[in-house]
Amino acid sequence: MSNNQQWNRRSFLFTMGGAGAALMLNPLLSWASTELDPRIAAIVARTFGIDTHNHIDVPLIKSELPGPKVDLAGEMKKSGLSAICMTFAVDYQKLINPGDAYERFLNGLTAMDEILKANDMKRALNYADLQHAHKAKKPIVIQSVEGGHFLEGKIERLQVAYDRGLRHLGLLHDNDASVPLGDIFTKAPQWGGLTTFGAETIKECERLGILVDLSHCDNNTVNGALKVATKPILVSHTGLNSRLGSNEFMSKMMMPRLISKEQAKIVADNKGVIGVWTHLADSPAEFADNIKAMVDVVGVDHVCIGTDTKLTPAYRSPNDKGWGQEGNKKPQGQDGPPKKENEQKGPSGKKQGSDRTNMAWGESKAGFYYTVVEALLNAGYKEEEIAKIGGGNYCRIFDAATKK
Repeated sequence: MSNNQQWNRRSFLFTMGGAGAALMLNPLLSWASTELDPRIAAIVARTFGIDTHNHIDVPLIKSELPGPKVDLAGEMKKSGLSAICMTFAVDYQKLINPGDAYERFLNGLTAMDEILKANDMKRALNYADLQHAHKAKKPIVIQSVEGGHFLEGKIERLQVAYDRGLRHLGLLHDNDASVPLGDIFTKAPQWGGLTTFGAETIKECERLGILVDLSHCDNNTVNGALKVATKPILVSHTGLNSRLGSNEFMSKMMMPRLISKEQAKIVADNKGVIGVWTHLADSPAEFADNIKAMVDVVGVDHVCIGTDTKLTPAYRSPNDKGWGQEGNKKPQGQDGPPKKENEQKGPSGKKQGSDRTNMAWGESKAGFYYTVVEALLNAGYKEEEIAKIGGGNYCRIFDAATKK
């Protein structure tokens, strides 16, 4: 696509014939700048924009509930996203006693209950809920958890989680559960891939109607899961290992978390969908390039967006003594060194955003999904392709997973 074909926000004004019409269709656009390209606004209004892996930090200790108030609805409105897979993890602080993981999981859900209530939002329990919310122009969340630590070998806890609204389970996270489910891609293999309990968990998720997310699984675990699963699976946040970016430190640290072209094809051939994250992309254009690289490998029907960022501010427990002390780990959703919630520059000298979704790139003038839509348009994608990548592909497998 030539430069004169590229969309340019500054060349369009809000008019009733352009973005004004989109605004009437979608009140979520009301925050937008008068410089917003009306064609971008219209695509955002018509398509599903879903971040398939977004950390909303919550307290996991009962005495700290309900936690600070957060403007989740406002951040979603700014972003242009229709929905997020709202996730959290329970293994950032060391799990010592039996029952610790389950207690943290239940406390996390309770804290998220309060966030949703305060923001007049709901959880999507199925695809029909996503459709209804999109038609009503109301943001919605899909409840997720990163890691099956809370199960502690007790498969019946999946029913409890389902009844509390869980519809998206990340099988693994950074640390092994007390009853392991499979090998983690950042650790030396020790379980031979998917464990017997991991396979049992996948089967029970499919019986109940919970989408299985294989992020953090090594190749053997992924391939074992694909043999067990009868419904499409998700790898919500990764990138191709041929797209390392310009930040040498981040590239080296992220390499184990990236997927090869060969492995990506295996996931796609089994009808799965792969989420491309914003890590290793210093600009919206680089993010679009990373998406294009994945599409070139697996096809446009098998790619989605999974940022691994946060829409809302980070939360740190008063009992957290700092990273690396007494078994404490990184704050939720933080894969690299701590970032300030303002713009930084990496070793390449390029602008980098924080781990906040709407500040992913320092030069962005609009919210996250608006920026991504513009970048994909500039990369030559048509609206129907953006609709698939932006959220349509996730909706398809979410529907398949949750349909009774």
